[in-house]
Amino acid sequence: MNNNKNKLVPILRFPAFVKDGEWKLNRLGHVYSFITTNSFSRDDLNYLNGEVKNIHYGDIHTKFSTLFDIAKENVPFINESIALNKFKQENFCKEGDMIFADASEDLKDIGKSIEVVKLNGEKLLSGLHTLLARQINSEIAVGFGGYLFSNDRIKKQIQRESQGAKVLGISATRLSNISIFYPKEKKEQQKIIDCLSSLDQVITAERQRLQVLKEHKKGLIQNLFPQEGETLPKLRFKEFEDSGDWEETTLTQVAYYENGKAHEQDIDSTGDFIVVNSKFISQDGDVRKFTNTAFCPANKGDVLMVLSDIPNGKAIAKCFLVDEDDRYTVNQRICRITPQNLNSKVLYYLLNRNPYFLAFDDGVKQTNLRKEDVLNCPLLIPSDPKEQEAIADTLSSVDELINAQGEKVQTLKLHKKGLLQGLFPRLNNEE
Repeated sequence: MNNNKNKLVPILRFPAFVKDGEWKLNRLGHVYSFITTNSFSRDDLNYLNGEVKNIHYGDIHTKFSTLFDIAKENVPFINESIALNKFKQENFCKEGDMIFADASEDLKDIGKSIEVVKLNGEKLLSGLHTLLARQINSEIAVGFGGYLFSNDRIKKQIQRESQGAKVLGISATRLSNISIFYPKEKKEQQKIIDCLSSLDQVITAERQRLQVLKEHKKGLIQNLFPQEGETLPKLRFKEFEDSGDWEETTLTQVAYYENGKAHEQDIDSTGDFIVVNSKFISQDGDVRKFTNTAFCPANKGDVLMVLSDIPNGKAIAKCFLVDEDDRYTVNQRICRITPQNLNSKVLYYLLNRNPYFLAFDDGVKQTNLRKEDVLNCPLLIPSDPKEQEAIADTLSSVDELINAQGEKVQTLKLHKKGLLQGLFPRLNNEE
């Protein structure tokens, strides 16, 4: 019999604290008070110099760690031309403060937060679209809040309190209404911090190994393919050193082209075919939608390319190689390129974010590549299929290492997610 049923205790608990009873349940507004923030835009910030750094909500969404150590993060300064004398001492961040992003286009990211755990003596303000929460009575150990607000049970409460249609928002008043829970003893809080932070260190180390592999691959691509103005690569396999210059050609001479087709009626979270759209390619296939209708099927060996992107975006001409047994269908503003007498992986690396396509982005208006733009792309290719295969095999072997390392990182992240669920209790009214 489970004596902890309906009690506010976690499923996983360190032995030293099993007899410590239930965790404390409180309203966020009884534990934290909210401090005034600023509304400085990106134009008011720079990464070169200044006396005060600033948290922009976009950086919470995209790059800052849950436990924010200012020495380990690339944080912009407020421009020195901006007067900061209106800010009182209490407006500056302190260690233990929580900073929430109060706006998001995605429900899962509304209220995403960081905890300031180390300031290293630097001055920091909380800026545009953020909510700065500071403990009233220091009941929570520094570092615990970051993990507490990463817990799905807390995040779901924040999502229910959010408002808006296209852009969701959360106010300090509504955020104050959510229920939070924490061990009464800071020793137990610290034990949880130590456990999760040690796992974070492992994840960070494995992510760094993944990044090293990606940089190695990037270097190989630069050296295995001729650079601009050259007709030979810097690195060439010994058996092909006397094979002469690579051949100049254009895409239209080595591949067939077809535009994807618009089809939004029966796209869902499940289905027989994976829908290839801009988000799918830009997120390396991690964000997936499905359909039961193959309105523009893609076959193994096809290269799928993004044709539209916002100014200075990073998706234009990004490619996806169909190299699996999964079934895909190509949506609008994506093209399907089928190689002819050319190794598909070699073509993928030749086209993916090719500088020829990037030149169409003027940084002002949305970039839209036309069929003729794509087909006129100049290419240099090795004429010997065996040399093409050798390049493809080399890069494939690196891809296998990258994929294995990526899976390792994902496994660790899932383990952390499980710990976040097990080390924190369920609420009695939780569905």
